[in-house]
Amino acid sequence: MPQQSARPPGISGPADAAMLLERQRTAFIAEGEVTARVRLDRLARAVDLLITNQQRFCEAAAEDYGTRPAAVTSLMDVYPAVQALRHARRNVRRWMRPQAVRTGLPLGVPGTRSEILHQPLGVVGIISPWNFPVALSFGPLASALAAGNRCLLKPSEVTASTTALMQELISKYFDPSEVAVVSGGPEVAESFSRLPFDHLMFTGSTAVGAKVMEAAAQHLVPVTLELGGKCPVIVGRSADLGRAVDRILLGKLANAGQICLAPDHVFTPRETLEPLVGAARSWFAHAYPDWATNPDYTSLISERHATRTRELLADAIARGARVVPLGDTPAGASDPRRFAPTLVLDTTGQMRIMQEEIFAPILPIVAYDRLEEPLERISRGARPLALYYFGSDRRELRQILGRTVSGAVTVNDIAAHFLVQSLPFGGVGASGMGAYHGEQGFRQFSHARAVFRQTRLDLAGLIGLRPPYAARMRRFLALLLRG
Repeated sequence: MPQQSARPPGISGPADAAMLLERQRTAFIAEGEVTARVRLDRLARAVDLLITNQQRFCEAAAEDYGTRPAAVTSLMDVYPAVQALRHARRNVRRWMRPQAVRTGLPLGVPGTRSEILHQPLGVVGIISPWNFPVALSFGPLASALAAGNRCLLKPSEVTASTTALMQELISKYFDPSEVAVVSGGPEVAESFSRLPFDHLMFTGSTAVGAKVMEAAAQHLVPVTLELGGKCPVIVGRSADLGRAVDRILLGKLANAGQICLAPDHVFTPRETLEPLVGAARSWFAHAYPDWATNPDYTSLISERHATRTRELLADAIARGARVVPLGDTPAGASDPRRFAPTLVLDTTGQMRIMQEEIFAPILPIVAYDRLEEPLERISRGARPLALYYFGSDRRELRQILGRTVSGAVTVNDIAAHFLVQSLPFGGVGASGMGAYHGEQGFRQFSHARAVFRQTRLDLAGLIGLRPPYAARMRRFLALLLRG
C-alpha cells in the first residue's frame, strides 16, 4: 500500500468533488505514461480491500436494508466486483498492447505502419446505485483502473452505511489523487454530474440517467449509462417448467426484486399458466419457510420504496388484476419494508406494473397463445436491459433473437451473462448506452488513438500528388477507384 498524502476531511459536497477532480487531473498529467505495473498495483489494492473487508460490507448492507442476508451481499455484491478486478489484472497487459491494423492503399506501401494505442482518458466519474453498491462501484472501477484512469466515486446516499464504509476503506488503500469517494444527497449527485470529467458513468433509473446525460453535455463529457427497464421472460412450450420457475424466482427474489436484471414480467403459454403458478408457490414455500421472519429474505430498501410497491399492487387490483401471494404468512409489523412476494395475473397495459419498472417482489404473469404475441409486445416497448428465454426450441430462439432488441439475452437462466467478464454488459435505448466488463470496459474508458508512421519514400512524388498533376497521378487515381 503506497504512502498516503493528507486526505481532505469530510469529502461530501460539490466543492470537495471539484477540488478532488482538479487534484486527480493534475496528478494524471504529472504521471505521464501509466505503466502496466501501476495499473496492476491499483487493481490488486482494490481486490485486497474487498477480500479483507467482506464481512464489514455484509454488516453495512444489513444496516442499510434492515434485513439482507450476508450470502446475498457476498455472492451478488462483493464477489462480482472481485471477479471483475481479477479478470482485469489477468488481462490488462494484453489489452494495453498496440493494435496493428492494415494500412491499405494508397498509403499501404513497404515501410508504413498503422496502429491503435489505447490511452487513458484521465479522470473518470462513477455514480453508483443503492441496490448493489459494491459491485456497481468496483465493477466500473476495475475497467477504469485497467485503462489507466483516476476515479471519483459517488455512491448512493440511500445505502449510507455502505457508502461510509467505502469512503473509509478507499481512503486507506488509495491516495485521493488516485481514487476517492464523494458522499452526499441528490444535490451532490447533481453537481457531481456537471463536473468536467473525461468520462462519466451512471448506473440507475432511466429518468435520472436522462438528467445525468443532460448535465454532462454542458462540458461535452462522454457518458456510459447503465439503466433499468422491464426485463421480460419468455417461457417456451419446450421449457422445463420446474427449472424455469426455479431460475425465475431465484433471480426475482434474491434481493426482493431490487435488481436491474431481475425478471420484470413473464410470458408463458396459456396452458402452462396455472401449473407455473402452482410450481411457484411450492418453490417459495420450500425456499423461504416462514418468510416474514426468515433471515434469508431481503427487505425493501426504504419506506418510500415500500409505499411505491404497495401503490403498484393496489393500482393493478383496482384495474382488475388477479393477485396470487406466494407466501401465506403476513409480514410482521416490526418490519413494514418486508413485502410479500406476489404473482399478478390478468394484467392489462393500463396498469402501472406493466408500464413502470417494478423493482420489487411483484411478478406479472402474462399468458399467450402464439409466440408472436410476446414478440410484438417486446419489440414495440422500450428496449430492455436483458431478455430471458426458457426452452430448447432452436427455431423459437432464432425468432426471439431476430425480432427483439435488448442489452443482452440469457437462455435457460436469469442474469448469468452478468458474471461472464468476457461479455460486454450494457443496455440499448431506454436501458442505457455504452458497455463495460472485461476488454469492452477497458476500451470504454480508453481513447483509441490512431498512430500512422510514414515511410522515408517520397510517396507523393512517386504517384504524382504534387501539382502540376501528371498523367501518372490520374492513372493511379483511376486504379484506386476501380478498387
